[in-house]
Amino acid sequence: MDPTFEEEAEQAVTLNEYLEQVEERELEADLVLGGDDGKECTYGKGYLKRQAIFSCLTCTPDGNAGVCTACSLSCHDGHQIVELWTKRNFRCDCGNSKFGEFYCKILPNKDVENTENSYNHNFKGLYCTCSRPYPDPDVEEQVEMLQCCLCEDWFHEEHLGVESSDEIPRDEEGEPLYEDLICKPCSEVCFFLNLYPKSIWAEGKQLDATVKASKDKGVLEDKPSTGKSEDLTGDTSNNSPKVVDSKDTVNSESVSDGKSMLQVGNCESTSNGKSMVQGGHVNGGLDGGKCVDIAESSDMKVDCVLGVDIAAVSPVLPSKAMFLSKNWRDALCKCNKCMEFYREKRITFLTDKEDSIAEYERVAKQKRAANIEQQEGAELSLFNNLGHIEKVEILKGIEEMKDGLRSFLESADTSKPITAADVHQMFDYIKKKRRRDDVK
Repeated sequence: MDPTFEEEAEQAVTLNEYLEQVEERELEADLVLGGDDGKECTYGKGYLKRQAIFSCLTCTPDGNAGVCTACSLSCHDGHQIVELWTKRNFRCDCGNSKFGEFYCKILPNKDVENTENSYNHNFKGLYCTCSRPYPDPDVEEQVEMLQCCLCEDWFHEEHLGVESSDEIPRDEEGEPLYEDLICKPCSEVCFFLNLYPKSIWAEGKQLDATVKASKDKGVLEDKPSTGKSEDLTGDTSNNSPKVVDSKDTVNSESVSDGKSMLQVGNCESTSNGKSMVQGGHVNGGLDGGKCVDIAESSDMKVDCVLGVDIAAVSPVLPSKAMFLSKNWRDALCKCNKCMEFYREKRITFLTDKEDSIAEYERVAKQKRAANIEQQEGAELSLFNNLGHIEKVEILKGIEEMKDGLRSFLESADTSKPITAADVHQMFDYIKKKRRRDDVK
């Protein structure tokens, strides 16, 4: 068989397959752009919680600026552009002081600098701890990279600290079973996640805590008491993120109301379900070496999910990335003390559901559906507003297209692939046929 024919046959697709591919590409673009049509610079909207951002290496080779979708298309067309997917809390830099004499064609009057923007080596087109570009010109086979939900950098699997790719939660088809990834460096900040139920972790053993989620109350619940304190710090053999302190250890015992009681130092949980501290270092406070009620102290509220000041315990740094399950952010405690810790570590965005990529894509799908419905409605409205003659002409044209396509497919050689030249020939045939009909 002719090698050229074999190559063409391998590239041949059915009409339905082609339309499905177009639909998939459009959906993928909409998910990245968040439904942004690229017609308006987003600068006027301030620091958006999340938006698609691009870096122009032609204008800012140092990689210290980012532009929105509209500016990447209107102001930087033909430039060397780096697609950064999405960034949080970002405002379009196009045309500010970082661009020298270059000004934004859409909104030329902008502040000199966006002081709240954050930049990393992604803006230079580099990713991961290895600081390599993507695609990597020195690698024959490009591998998928995974994004951390904290630093928003992208990582190769082998640089996540996992022993093998099997540790990454995926289904049989290779699709991720986790909603968010926290890279190894960022996981050091999030050691406190080890104190939460196993349900926040994506499928696959990542920690060996003894707590589980309460289905009714959404708070920590203990296993049946064995009369001994059970360790919440995890199994060291699993390299899991864990919390330990040389003087104060965090333990848990069962209580009748289903809430998690934590024992710190030499103090035991009281019968009324309140955690007490004696001579420890938890910020519930000390009272002459006596037990102090953490829940009733001025800094710790009764509704704290964990019941312990996470800023007071010393973490053992984790050695690998964390993979979090769907809706894991909903389980995060939002009491005053925990929120104070989040603010100190600059991770309060984790408590905002709108910050997540999953929510960003959900909203994008809604915008896409609304736009398609609006477009279809506009087309139907246009057709209904046409006169009788115009409507007949349109319907006639549709019938001619269907007849022409049917004739073409019936006469085509099924042993050969359909080429672009064949399609052009089909349209020429339809045009000639219409001219003959018009003459009659």
